[in-house]
Amino acid sequence: MPRVGLTADTIIEAAAQMANEMGIDKISIKLLAEKFNIKSPSFYNHFTNLDEIKNGVMLYGWKQLEEKALRAAVGVSGYDAVKAICYAFYDYATNNAGIFDAMLWYNNFQDERAHKATLNMFDVIYKITASLNISEQNSRHLVRMFRSFLEGFCLLVNKKSFGNPLPVSDTFALSVDTLIAGMKSLENK
Repeated sequence: MPRVGLTADTIIEAAAQMANEMGIDKISIKLLAEKFNIKSPSFYNHFTNLDEIKNGVMLYGWKQLEEKALRAAVGVSGYDAVKAICYAFYDYATNNAGIFDAMLWYNNFQDERAHKATLNMFDVIYKITASLNISEQNSRHLVRMFRSFLEGFCLLVNKKSFGNPLPVSDTFALSVDTLIAGMKSLENK
């Protein structure tokens, strides 16, 4: 019988917190059990294995990011909305490095929930580009371009891979502005 108050959601939230504290690769059923002061087999009332928990952390992260991005885009439109979404993405990914790492391995879980989690987030950028009189084909390319830029840049920041003394935030700002300038060249094409 499952412990009262212990739900799949509480386990995922705890795993997400642990991912941010120690990294997604260091999470274990044993550590989660210790956190809840229960025996490890109790987790099998909610999940079949650790990968299922990590998949839950990935979905949790994409949902949180989607909500943050949508809030950032409220009240702005067009290029300003794209910029706001980029900054919301950067903020979330760099302040939740462990969750973000889990989000990057979503392709290990090719199911409808994983597909929908990422689709929802980037569909917002697609809809914005389509509203700017950018062709459907170019809008799809732009979504791929922004996704690869945002995920790659944030991953490099989180892994402390930039050794240049220039502020990373300045590089991010220049990159976003450059990408948006490129978007503008695709209007009516």
